[in-house]
Amino acid sequence: MEVRYANHPEEIKRYTTDELRKHFLVETIFEPGKVQLTYTHNDRMIFGGVTPTNEVLTIKLDKELGVDYFLERRELGIINIGGEGAVVLDGVEYNMQLRDGLYVGRGTKEVLFKSKEPSNPAKFYINSTPAHHTYPTVKIDINKIKPLEAGEPENLNVRKIYQYIHPNVCESCQLQMGLTMLAPGSVWNTMPCHTHERRIEVYLYFDMEPDTRVFHFMGRPNETRHLVMKNEQAVISPSWSIHTGTATSNYTFIWGMCGENITYTDMDHVKMDELR
Repeated sequence: MEVRYANHPEEIKRYTTDELRKHFLVETIFEPGKVQLTYTHNDRMIFGGVTPTNEVLTIKLDKELGVDYFLERRELGIINIGGEGAVVLDGVEYNMQLRDGLYVGRGTKEVLFKSKEPSNPAKFYINSTPAHHTYPTVKIDINKIKPLEAGEPENLNVRKIYQYIHPNVCESCQLQMGLTMLAPGSVWNTMPCHTHERRIEVYLYFDMEPDTRVFHFMGRPNETRHLVMKNEQAVISPSWSIHTGTATSNYTFIWGMCGENITYTDMDHVKMDELR
């Protein structure tokens, strides 16, 4: 597990492109047969990919977290963006089709990940945050989610927002997680943009062709920076930073949030004439 430390917003004014990418961009999320995780000190979120092939995989972070098992004091969100697989929680198996999700409550001792076909492995994207209470585990079938529809063709931002771990779907301590799909011909997400000082957000961009690129914008509204991202890469957005992007084609992204407030609509909107 790689560790990323928190950065003061004044620091990034002096960052080179390489330094900006080193601190905020995670270039490899899924690697066949491996668990790839990043721990950010921003609200202590853990995120990354679990890609089982022939062997069943699990997450072991007892020493790193000072616990006896991974979810002793944490909750977990999972969304599968690969082939068919399954997650086994303390002996109970949950089948996971493409874009199915799972909320796992604190105190679950054994979490196993497996793929049905090693040649087309499941790609389990995970977000985990500290938890103070145990809420029930919930399987989230994307076909049962009624998406929020937003955007206009003239603004190039027609999209469907699927809320997975959200008060409308299941209870959680501080983790929120969902998926946004942009329609063909739409490329902008989260514009007009916003910040939320009360929580961090991490984006995973995917469903992109090899040559498609996302230009992800971050930083304080009056002094923005950008990162150029490829398919299946993630970016950390501290609470003081905007998080918005445009691309050379449409795409899908998973958003995960945690922090002081779990209210989805709690955000500080940025006026367009404030952006620099």
